[in-house]
Amino acid sequence: MANLARTDQPRRAGVPLPVIRPPRIPVAAFGMSLGLFLVATFVLCVGFDLMFPGQAMYQTWSKLLPGFTWLTWPSFLLGGVEAFAYGWFVALIFAPLFNYFSARWAR
Repeated sequence: MANLARTDQPRRAGVPLPVIRPPRIPVAAFGMSLGLFLVATFVLCVGFDLMFPGQAMYQTWSKLLPGFTWLTWPSFLLGGVEAFAYGWFVALIFAPLFNYFSARWAR
């Protein structure tokens, strides 16, 4: 019995600490949340442009969103789809890069 408790490694004092994993960003959740955030921002900005035409940004929207013209329903829907796609584009690039470097520098 005494031989079973004996090991070749020295005993360490204290309680072993849990292994802390580096933070990770789930790509799908980040893509959906960022895409919907940009769609909501687009809708709010179009509403602001309609309420305050002197401060409008529609020239900027036409440069950032290909095919967007001021303001028809098909163009508005196209702008929403493109804003959502921009959110996914950022998520597909940012989240894997963050996860990679977070795991690498946690070692």
